[in-house]
Amino acid sequence: MIIPVKKTKMSQQILEQLKKMIQEGTLPPKSKLPSENELAKMFGVSRAPVREAISVLVASGLVESRQGGGNYVNEVLLVNLLDSVTLEMVTVDEVYDLLEMRTIVETEASALAATRHSDEELKAIKAALDKFSETIHDEREIGDEADFLFHKEIVSASKNTFIIQTIHNLRELYRQTLNFSLKKNLGLKRKREQVYQEHLFIYEAIRAKDPEAAAFHMKHHLTNARIKLGDTRVKPIKLIQEDE
Repeated sequence: MIIPVKKTKMSQQILEQLKKMIQEGTLPPKSKLPSENELAKMFGVSRAPVREAISVLVASGLVESRQGGGNYVNEVLLVNLLDSVTLEMVTVDEVYDLLEMRTIVETEASALAATRHSDEELKAIKAALDKFSETIHDEREIGDEADFLFHKEIVSASKNTFIIQTIHNLRELYRQTLNFSLKKNLGLKRKREQVYQEHLFIYEAIRAKDPEAAAFHMKHHLTNARIKLGDTRVKPIKLIQEDE
């Protein structure tokens, strides 16, 4: 039985009820979730908190979002319980907090990379950028692996062992969040090109050994990602034009 949720922390309550439905088999493995409109009607809320709850289920690996085909419950095998992300089933606020932490850490990491990178590390960042570029025109390619590699190489070039280890420890949740975010751009060439352009600005600032520009473009890029995932706590950052 679906119980209408209270007004406080609606997305969290919806998340808990959906998790319970999955655990109890009301939504069995490989079944399709009701649409956002249907769930909003069932829970007596708007679509926004429903969308937030589903985004966490996708990020945790419990639900798979298929482009143009809705959301499906994944089959959770015993081996997958070793994955801390699936086991903990993070909350909406935790996803947003992760992205906020990434913004703080990677903004500074990009500034450090701009002043500390070696020639080999710069080549590695460029190689990851080129790999991501190859995914733009392939509508079947999400590009999350190349995206993760690009950020990973920048963090490595910061030469700060604690930053490097922190990102390494969060790599699975990090990659699943990237996967969900980039899936929203499948079939949308302009959006995919925008993400690539944001990466290019970061790379060029690092190559120019300009820490302020590298930090600005990384913050701009990650802020856009946070907005795309529904984090209303952050405001858009205006891109500084070269002629200004």
